[in-house]
Amino acid sequence: MTTPSQTVGPFFGYALPYDGGPDLVPGWRTGAIRLHGRVLDGAGDPVPDAVVEIWQLDGDGRVPRRQGALRREDDAFSGFGRCPTDLDGRYHFTTVRPGAAGDGSAPYIAVQVFMRGLLRQVFTRLYFPEDTAAHAADPALNEVPADRRATLVAAAEGERAYRFDIRMQGEQETVFFAF
Repeated sequence: MTTPSQTVGPFFGYALPYDGGPDLVPGWRTGAIRLHGRVLDGAGDPVPDAVVEIWQLDGDGRVPRRQGALRREDDAFSGFGRCPTDLDGRYHFTTVRPGAAGDGSAPYIAVQVFMRGLLRQVFTRLYFPEDTAAHAADPALNEVPADRRATLVAAAEGERAYRFDIRMQGEQETVFFAF
């Protein structure tokens, strides 16, 4: 007999978030940026119990090689962060702008969303608006229809902040990738 599938959550709110999870680097670190946004459902309402996870390269386009830990020390960069959404669907991270990987892709942050009602987490990417020329050559971004690419590009808010709303369904639904 096969065990039936279960949806993701809401149990993850007790096991996955941890203190300092949204802070890939401390806010005082040179080059630190703030990345924030909201997770919204198909009706445009906030998802108050999702978990957003990011994975990224460092500012030089390299995979961090330091041994990981849930408690980050000094200005160490892990390349991984996790943040639960609040009652208004908001999440935030303090991180660095990733460098390009050198494989023809534009700098990006890999994003996963876990939330109730999903059988598996969903995967997307966050690109930066300053990298328009690199977007034109990015292999993954070029697989996305031109009229949907904007859902993968964060909005700059000043010099050190970016907003990236994740729309799960409906108008301006974020593009999700299958792996």
